[in-house]
Amino acid sequence: MKIKTRLSLYFTLISCGALLLVLLTLCFAMFGFLKADFNKRLADRVNIASQLYLEADEIDADSLVEIQQRYLEKLPDEVIRVYNKRNKAAFNATNGLYWNDSVINQVRQKGAIEYVDSERQVVGKYYHDNQGSFVILASAVDRNIDRRMATLSLISAILFVGFSAILFFAGRWFAKNALAPIQSIVNQMRNIRSNNLHLRISDNKNKDEIAELISNFNNLLHRLENAFELQQSFVSNASHELRTPLTSIVGEAEVALKQERSIQEYERVLKSVTTDAMHLQETITSLMELAQVDANYTQATLQPLRVDELLWEINDLWQNKKGRDLFLLTFAEFPEDEQMLQISGNKPLLLIAINNIIDNAFKYSGDKPVQVYFESANSNIKITVTDSGPGIKQEDLPHIFKSFYRSQATRSVPGNGVGLYITYKIIQLCGGTVEVVPNGDLGSTFILQFPTAING
Repeated sequence: MKIKTRLSLYFTLISCGALLLVLLTLCFAMFGFLKADFNKRLADRVNIASQLYLEADEIDADSLVEIQQRYLEKLPDEVIRVYNKRNKAAFNATNGLYWNDSVINQVRQKGAIEYVDSERQVVGKYYHDNQGSFVILASAVDRNIDRRMATLSLISAILFVGFSAILFFAGRWFAKNALAPIQSIVNQMRNIRSNNLHLRISDNKNKDEIAELISNFNNLLHRLENAFELQQSFVSNASHELRTPLTSIVGEAEVALKQERSIQEYERVLKSVTTDAMHLQETITSLMELAQVDANYTQATLQPLRVDELLWEINDLWQNKKGRDLFLLTFAEFPEDEQMLQISGNKPLLLIAINNIIDNAFKYSGDKPVQVYFESANSNIKITVTDSGPGIKQEDLPHIFKSFYRSQATRSVPGNGVGLYITYKIIQLCGGTVEVVPNGDLGSTFILQFPTAING
């Protein structure tokens, strides 16, 4: 059963239950009202009988009946009896209905009673005046109550059935409209395949649970897309980067083995093979590192991290490796709120990312200093790494963060083009951005920016 049908049924059952309770309460209230109203009409007859009989000494039964017929609507099977202190009827009536002594005495004891005897409703009252003590009992059959209750029940049943149908279709309409965004999500999900994971579910304008569902599903798609890209990139790059040195090694060996060579020639071949083997080893190491970072990227957990403490740790590492004069770390004025120094990140991955940039800076700067500048302002943390290398050409800027990309100017420097790709993915994971500003022949500046934890 679909959710909208289930919701419609739940809505209808709850609403119909409430409606049924209201209708039943109305019927019982009406039944009680009709009973009370009929008893009141009987009580009016008792009061009239008391005034006419007890206060008019000479009135007889015929006169009492005549007055009742003239001023009061006759009730079905109506009977009125007036009993003296000896429980004898003061006058006789033609219908022959009398009450026994126990009922009369009960009226004397309680002063007034009301009860139902089979179909009859009975009202009794005790009066005392200068003529003595009297008990007046009036009785009649309410033949209209069944008809009225039957009519009310029929109307209630029609209302119940009609409103139940209306409530079901209204509930189905509301459920359909409420679940329309989910149906839209389902329709969009059907179009997403492994070859178009870049597609996203369109955002819902309302800030509700469905918007949260869309956001989480889009985040899932983003992680899946990244995982697929990483897998495809790893496979293609691994096949290319491993094939090149292996082909060179095999080619050199086959050429050398075709005929006898001089010792110098063998030494040259061995040196060439050694160079290719070292390049192969470096490539395999980079691929393993890339695979490890990619795996951590898809599974990494982000936690609050003090960036200043991270940079002090990096400072100790590079000053021990290069010396205090070559690695220069500068901090701007610290904010008063310590949370302005925190970002949401993964410390091991961020160490890899920042160290990759610094390692490249030293690699292309030779023995010249590398400067790192830190500042926190406007809920944003900024890290600037400036080297003194040959700089980056404008045409190379769009490609430097691609895996295994190396420009012509950098091919003479050892490397495989994986470091900046890894750096870019890690900084992106931590919600930051990385930008490269070429300084011409004076080197390059890498600008890393992160939202603070209090802002993110």
